[in-house]
Amino acid sequence: TSETRQEIAQREGTTLTDINQRGRMAELAWTLKKANYADETIRTVNSALRTLISRNANLSDPETVKDVISRQNWSENRKRNVANAYDLYAKKYRIGWEKPRFSHHRKIPFIPKEDELDSLIAGSRRKLAAFLQLLKETAMRSGEATKLKWTDLDDERRIIILNAPEKGSNPRIWKISTKLVGMLNSIPKKNQYIFGNPNTRVIRSVFCDNRKSLARKLQNPRLMRISLHTFRHWKATNLYHQTKNILLVKEFLGHASLDNTLLYIQIEQAVFGITADDEYEVNATNNKEEIKKLLSVGFEYVCQKDDLLYFRKRK
Repeated sequence: TSETRQEIAQREGTTLTDINQRGRMAELAWTLKKANYADETIRTVNSALRTLISRNANLSDPETVKDVISRQNWSENRKRNVANAYDLYAKKYRIGWEKPRFSHHRKIPFIPKEDELDSLIAGSRRKLAAFLQLLKETAMRSGEATKLKWTDLDDERRIIILNAPEKGSNPRIWKISTKLVGMLNSIPKKNQYIFGNPNTRVIRSVFCDNRKSLARKLQNPRLMRISLHTFRHWKATNLYHQTKNILLVKEFLGHASLDNTLLYIQIEQAVFGITADDEYEVNATNNKEEIKKLLSVGFEYVCQKDDLLYFRKRK
């Protein structure tokens, strides 16, 4: 005789409520997909809802959801994100609830030294190394980079175009280095996507494994604090330091609002601010070729005196 859904659920250690909830989650995912939500956002929402269920929340009872969220040792940001995920579920199925209020504190991101980023790139295999170099030069979000197609790359003119930005950002175009062009062209062209798979989770998993191995090998635990998004923060901070033009940084990052960019002024002042302990290598010249060379290796212009231009670089 055929088993009923109830009997199957009992045999497999689940409840009918679990089955119904997971079915509704699948429906919600499809609704979000049709509403043009990013795949990564949909996965994040599903993950949050699964977490609630695993901690014995009943998605049809918002009070149990509130109770589960309140008892977790999560950051305020994490709690807010889970509540936002459930809010989408509640709206989809017309479940009345009052979303909890959480304080919002934007954390100051970790800014590594450039040689730490370079050590991750140098210690990675071909595809991941090219991916990280791309993030370093363009400050793309990882989800934007994984969706790049070969048609977005103009290797002859060293141009790469992003026409599918995330998080409401603006499309962008960059001039990239000859080094990066070579790294990208070394990747086998298996399909339309440069990095083969538009699913960010795949390359993030490879990155995390590689980072852990390199942190142990190089005996540098700071590498474990570097995420794929850290490359974006590093580039924005350094670009503002080089130009002191916050509007240029805003356009480079694709931010729709300047409010999201202003953070990098504070970070730049902390990372590059002058203190009594600062030590610099100083050079002075009026030769055009020497000036170009100094700027190309990281020296910054300071002032002009007696027909000489003075440059400095932190030791």
